[in-house]
Amino acid sequence: MDLVYVVIALALVQYFIFGALVGRARVKYEVPAPAMTGNEIFERYCRVHCNTMEQLIIFVPAMLLFGYYINASAAAVLGLVFIGGRFLYLRGYVSEPSRRGMGFGISMLPLLILLLGGLGGGLWSLFG
Repeated sequence: MDLVYVVIALALVQYFIFGALVGRARVKYEVPAPAMTGNEIFERYCRVHCNTMEQLIIFVPAMLLFGYYINASAAAVLGLVFIGGRFLYLRGYVSEPSRRGMGFGISMLPLLILLLGGLGGGLWSLFG
């Protein structure tokens, strides 16, 4: 499970970095706190950060469940794919929001596998 914990920590580091990018964009595009709007590029960074937080709520427990019930190494690999997808999502969304699809898909597929695998593993353990 150590690999699972490391990948979760990497995802949290990524989230921290995305937050720092929001802060940098706030200064660069002169969007004073607590405003969440005011410059389109700032808003894109902010939206990526918020969307990543929304995904982490599912990602972290799904990683733990999948790693525990199915396979920790597979969970770690799927988690790394998720993290890579989040970087592609950031790059695509900030450059042009319509280009976020590939990064979104690359991060959603492993998330779905982790979630359904963890649920299935828990049910199998309970009833199997």
